[in-house]
Amino acid sequence: MPELPEVEVVRRGLERWVSGRTVAEVQVLHPRAVRRHLGGAEDFAARLTGRTAGVARRRGKYLWLPFDDDAAAESVLAHLGMSGQLLVQPHGAADEKHLRIRVRFADDTGTELRFVDQRTFGGLSLHDTVPGAADGLPDAIAHIALDPLDPAFDEAAFHTALRRRRTTVKRALLDQSLISGVGNIYADEALWRSRLHYDRPTATLTRPRSAELLGHVREVMTAALAVGGTSFDSLYVNVNGESGYFERSLDAYGRENEPCRRCGTALRRRPWMNRSSYFCPRCQRPPRPAAVRPLSARVPS
Repeated sequence: MPELPEVEVVRRGLERWVSGRTVAEVQVLHPRAVRRHLGGAEDFAARLTGRTAGVARRRGKYLWLPFDDDAAAESVLAHLGMSGQLLVQPHGAADEKHLRIRVRFADDTGTELRFVDQRTFGGLSLHDTVPGAADGLPDAIAHIALDPLDPAFDEAAFHTALRRRRTTVKRALLDQSLISGVGNIYADEALWRSRLHYDRPTATLTRPRSAELLGHVREVMTAALAVGGTSFDSLYVNVNGESGYFERSLDAYGRENEPCRRCGTALRRRPWMNRSSYFCPRCQRPPRPAAVRPLSARVPS
């Protein structure tokens, strides 16, 4: 699933090619692509037609388009799922095999917006915006935390919440209500840079350690953004159909049995929550098991 850098690359493409344009026609070619829109396909198309897109926004892995004519206080929310793509294509370009939604605009630029989704896990939907939200934040994602690249992200609050969760560090990084935009790839990369094992209890992290971890999360995401994100296959592309190149710079993720770039030890992969975790067994030592008190010490005589 695309993580923050990949979604931000798409958002920038939408800002360039879609923001400020007025919708002339919407074609929903597969009902699953709008299944999160309660009114259905016809209602979705009707309510978008004639609206003018504002500046594309993002929070974590979600992106949305508010409207310049915000009298209805609504935004189009996009979730890319596992294989969703938002592509800007010329009118005459052949339809993609898995084209689900087509949006045409009332101008003469000759391009249209297409939502393509092979696995149909993603989709578009129209939602009310959070009252008073200047960025048109859809109410459906109001519970999603700010991401670490947001200037308003509160580091002190993050550390406090991290310590209170009583969980393990990778689980915390993937908790979108705590910190958004981090997925499996960038969690493994940030943990490798921090020399932290994925099962390290969050309660053991000091404030300097959590600040260091957060710094590495930001560093790896910023580096990924600079090269268009990570593309392991053709399913993740930007709005022009181009792939990202951060895969070439990965230090941990996907590098099972390859030497650690820091110490030379062969990296390992372990099953983890229906995913995989990649780590260096020397640089990222697993936490010691908690000591168990003898029964005589726990039961009064």
